[in-house]
Amino acid sequence: MTLLNEAQDTVATSLTPAAFAAAEAHSAHNYHPLEVVISHAEGAWVTDVDGRRCLDMLAGYSALNFGHGHPALLSAAREQLDKVTLTSRAFVHDQFAEFTARLAAMCGKDMVLPMNTGAEAVETAIKVARKWGYDVKGVPADQAEIIVMAGNFHGRTTTIVGFSDDADARDGFGPFAPGFVMVPYADLAAIEAAITPNTVAVLVEPIQGESGVVIPADDFLIGLRELCTRENVLFAADEIQAGLGRTGYTFACDHAGVKPDMYILGKALGGGIVPVSAVVADRDVLGVIGPGQHGSTFGGNPLACAVGTAVVDLLETGEFQARAEALGQILSDRLLAMVGNGIVGFRSRGLWAGVDIDPAIGTGREICERLLARGVLAKDTHGSTIRLAPPLVITEDDLNWALDQLEAAVKA
Repeated sequence: MTLLNEAQDTVATSLTPAAFAAAEAHSAHNYHPLEVVISHAEGAWVTDVDGRRCLDMLAGYSALNFGHGHPALLSAAREQLDKVTLTSRAFVHDQFAEFTARLAAMCGKDMVLPMNTGAEAVETAIKVARKWGYDVKGVPADQAEIIVMAGNFHGRTTTIVGFSDDADARDGFGPFAPGFVMVPYADLAAIEAAITPNTVAVLVEPIQGESGVVIPADDFLIGLRELCTRENVLFAADEIQAGLGRTGYTFACDHAGVKPDMYILGKALGGGIVPVSAVVADRDVLGVIGPGQHGSTFGGNPLACAVGTAVVDLLETGEFQARAEALGQILSDRLLAMVGNGIVGFRSRGLWAGVDIDPAIGTGREICERLLARGVLAKDTHGSTIRLAPPLVITEDDLNWALDQLEAAVKA
């Protein structure tokens, strides 16, 4: 299939520059998007305002694990739109019980606290961990500490960027909340040394996404589980990008065969249709939250719950985990063949890869621009790295085609 389908013969007739400029004119420039304006999407493909089709190799940072417009998810949303979309949590709606029960069961936990965005879920986990520390562990008031990892990315609220070491996210937004202790990522000895009687949780991404798909050894997560159990500290796993099928398992923690005390979920939980996030834990953890202590008007709304339940339906088939594992092997094999030929290294698990571009070839941004010109959408991070995370519905032929374009782009 030819993707660069020449909908416009010359740049002069393209609608993209004007549409892009209009989008930038009245919006805060908190993103640096590639110059593409998307108008339609289906599966792993998007179409821009000029009719040019591009293969989506980012999938909304894993929010679109099931592709654009998955029929089952659209059907669930459309059916619910005709019924009720919002009640607030002041009342109970008829979609809430099934969503929370099904999601809890999938996680092997007792309870769900639904929110909207991933950052909200992380903030929720922080509050829950602190409350658990005071009510259950007996930490003195206002002394709770949470251990976090260097290179982390958990969102961009003022609390979260306060324990980030990313200057772009952090600088200019202080003062920051205390109570966070940073250690090197996946350094079990450093985590153990940082634990004090006031430590209530270790907050960790099983795979660090924003840092370039940084993957720890499986024995790190095993050791962390053992350490947290021994020291009576909560293991809070941010699976917002890594979870829900992306890596070939339902959760990235599954690769090591461990269960955290708290799953922090988002992105793909809303199927790319509506923001849905959640903290999932057992009753002895989430049960510390009482009425009035945390909430969200839109958290757990009927539309979100209907879509979220449909997402659980898809994951329970195992199809998407299997696709991520099988196609992920192709992704890894193809990238390995490119090492020394435009890329200097990569890290991948399932259909997720961080690819380090040879600086002599170009920056990550420049390679993403070359890929856009060839009909592929990807995103750079930290200068020389690009991230590849296609929808799990991508076909083998399309994946290989995208990797052909990457191979050509790094040789350009």
